[in-house]
Amino acid sequence: MSQPNFPIIDPPITRDDAINQILASIAMEKLGLSHILNTEGEKLQYILGTIPGLSGPPATVDDVLSANESIRSMLDSVAQNQLFFKTKMQNALSSSEMQGATGSTGPTGATGPSGGPTGATGAIGSTGATGATGAVGATGDTGPAGATGATGATGATGANGATGSTGPVGPTGSVGPAGAAGEAGPPGITGATGSAGATGPIGPTGINVTATTAFAVNTSGTAINVMVGGVPVPLPDNQLLPAEITVDGANEVFTIATAGRYRISYQVNVTAALIMGTRILLNGTSIIQSTVSAIVGLSSFSNEILIDISQNDTISLQLFGLAGLATLLSNSTGASLMIMRLS
Repeated sequence: MSQPNFPIIDPPITRDDAINQILASIAMEKLGLSHILNTEGEKLQYILGTIPGLSGPPATVDDVLSANESIRSMLDSVAQNQLFFKTKMQNALSSSEMQGATGSTGPTGATGPSGGPTGATGAIGSTGATGATGAVGATGDTGPAGATGATGATGATGANGATGSTGPVGPTGSVGPAGAAGEAGPPGITGATGSAGATGPIGPTGINVTATTAFAVNTSGTAINVMVGGVPVPLPDNQLLPAEITVDGANEVFTIATAGRYRISYQVNVTAALIMGTRILLNGTSIIQSTVSAIVGLSSFSNEILIDISQNDTISLQLFGLAGLATLLSNSTGASLMIMRLS
């Protein structure tokens, strides 16, 4: 049977293409396992002599037991591979998308136009009235008329009379309409900072949402029979529970009365490394992001998640995997669970 063969990738593939190829490789590996299982079945048919048209020497009891042990060992290996394929597929399907770098800042826009145009100059007031003419001097007595002599030459022009006094100033004309406001001048210098006002009274204390916090632990060294479908972990010791969180009589299922966003963390420590998994159940259904599934033997498991909880939802801690006995550490933290409300 041939092995999966990945081609040379040029140009580089996208994230979606990579996930598709991972899923394709899982499918091909599962196809190979199905051929192996079919071969094991045919081997057992040959030993028992049930293959039509093909017979061999009669099988002894030791032959049948030896074949059964070989087939059981192969089925155990296939079951372990199935858990590995499940984790591989879940990680591929739930892988997060990467965010690109932030782009550079765009150019600054052009400055807008200044204020409106300057208003027209107001009209000039009217001219005041002309002052009165000064008084004329008195006329002398008229002499007797002499004989008309020859016309003499024109005498020189006499000096100008004195200028009369200035008349009173006429009334001031009415003020013309105000022109439009000019552009605003630059801001003046900032004045000095005034003295600080008196401190106001202290406001009321806000609601402490983290008061809704629960903690429970198992320090008794409990032995738990792990099954593929999962087994709940009892947490009877050192329980710190607020009024909003209660636990059932088996100390396994915690009921949360207040809805909100919660931080949930757990830890499991066993006496020997085992190929098993741990997870949180919400209302009896596993939360994928809380799962720790070992493909090699582990003795310590822990995880932490943020999740939105509705009113009266239930939370429990569970072990799952290949059938076997898991013994929690005693006189220390064998298993613990913390539930904390954030908002």
